Amino acid sequence: MSANGYLDYFSVLGVERGADADAIKRAFRKLARQYHPDVNPGDAGAEAKFKEVSEAYEVLSDPDKRRRYEQFGQYWSQAGGGSASGGVDVDFGRYGNFDDFINDLLGRFGGPSPGGAPGGFGFSSGFPGGFAGGMPGGGRSAPINLDAEASISLSFADAFRGSERTLAVNDERVQVRIPPGVKHGSRLRLKGKGNLQPGTGRRGDLYLNLQLQEHSVWKLDGDQLRAELPLSLDELALGGEVRVATPDGEASVQVPPGMTLGRSLRLKGKGWPLKDGRGDLLLTPVLKLPEQLSAEERQLLEQLRAARSADPRSGWIQAARL
Repeated sequence: MSANGYLDYFSVLGVERGADADAIKRAFRKLARQYHPDVNPGDAGAEAKFKEVSEAYEVLSDPDKRRRYEQFGQYWSQAGGGSASGGVDVDFGRYGNFDDFINDLLGRFGGPSPGGAPGGFGFSSGFPGGFAGGMPGGGRSAPINLDAEASISLSFADAFRGSERTLAVNDERVQVRIPPGVKHGSRLRLKGKGNLQPGTGRRGDLYLNLQLQEHSVWKLDGDQLRAELPLSLDELALGGEVRVATPDGEASVQVPPGMTLGRSLRLKGKGWPLKDGRGDLLLTPVLKLPEQLSAEERQLLEQLRAARSADPRSGWIQAARL
């Protein structure tokens, strides 16, 4: 402060005279945190400095006050009104902590912030689509939610085996480990990786909503993994050992003779990863006929039709009558 009581507000905040609103806000948040009486209990010098910083921010954050200040200097308040030249009246006893104060002060002086309500903070991230859960308006009575949410789309294989992703969150690269066996709609919490409250260092949590892409073969049904098992007519009728697919590779299963469609073969411990091991894999047989029959196949099927001893619709027609 000069001998005549004039404050160079730009020097007080440590910014250039051409500094934009964002630079001024960043400088204020840093200095407010540094000189706040809660951080410097009993330090009269820090409290005085804090009031100077607050006064400077009040003027430079207001476009009209800043315009008059730049034009008229120490006489800016006489050139159209204003009260900051007499100092900022801050009753610290009103506030329970620094967070309450900073939100109230930014709410009163800051005006609308980019992407937020009056007095609020704008948050952004490098994650596609951004994060929900930004901070509301800056009144000290309004609750502040610093938590953030985002969605991640996973392939079936990544969900089964687990994977790692690198996300850009508030200009920070965050490594995320997706554990094996996550399901559609699962939610992961990354503690302390949410939105940041400027000036306080407080940070919320980041919640990731997981979305599984559909697979052409595998279907997840609760804790059980299901798939259709294509079988030929002779395999269904005669049974036998057949090669099948599992998430771990090929395996052999025994198909019982006369396998009924709709009944499933259960492979224990070959299904979806669970906390206590692996779930079961259920293979449901479906009849797979060739698109074209060879001459020999047709001849054999004709012989089968001629030799068939039972009518597959016996009793069904009568039972179906209404």
